[in-house]
Amino acid sequence: MFRDRLDAAERIAQRLSHLKGHDPLILAIPRGAVPMGRLIADALEGDLDVVLVRKLGAPGNPEYAIGAVSEDGNVALEEIARHHFREEAVNRETERQRALLEERRRRYTPVRAPIDPEGRTVVVVDDGSATGATMAAALSTLRSRGPQTLIAAMGAAPPDTVARLETLADEVVCLEVSSNFQAVGQFFADFAQVEDEEVIKLLGSEHG
Repeated sequence: MFRDRLDAAERIAQRLSHLKGHDPLILAIPRGAVPMGRLIADALEGDLDVVLVRKLGAPGNPEYAIGAVSEDGNVALEEIARHHFREEAVNRETERQRALLEERRRRYTPVRAPIDPEGRTVVVVDDGSATGATMAAALSTLRSRGPQTLIAAMGAAPPDTVARLETLADEVVCLEVSSNFQAVGQFFADFAQVEDEEVIKLLGSEHG
């Protein structure tokens, strides 16, 4: 159990302390992981940016994740989506979420382009991952952009999700691997929502 996201971030930074001095790029999945990313970037003397991915909700049941889409259009679908939902409905949901990602990028980093991960040691941070769909979409997108090393770091996930992510990342750091996983929030005493205003402020902070 973590006190809050910053408690988890401190522990992740300790696990990745060997990266200090190697100019890592910390990419947080908004919104909850951005405060974590800020702390980790500062601790490891790296850069902070966001990697924008959105969960794809099932047609008629938006809370049920059938996959995820990244801002460059990379889509990771669960097997159930390929067999149980009409392609047109999935495409509509994908386009809706891509539009939200474009708007979010304009809000979060209006005065600069996303930081290029090519040749960098990249750490993708999330507070936790249930199915792994969102993290998988982020990792697949980033892999195509040529990082030197790609690390997935999170507070909590079930064992099958960790195993899935280990096929996509060079290293997975997951502090709590639990077979009794119901929701990410169960692992945090304080799991308060992070607002856009805080994300914008944290992304504008200088590290070091």
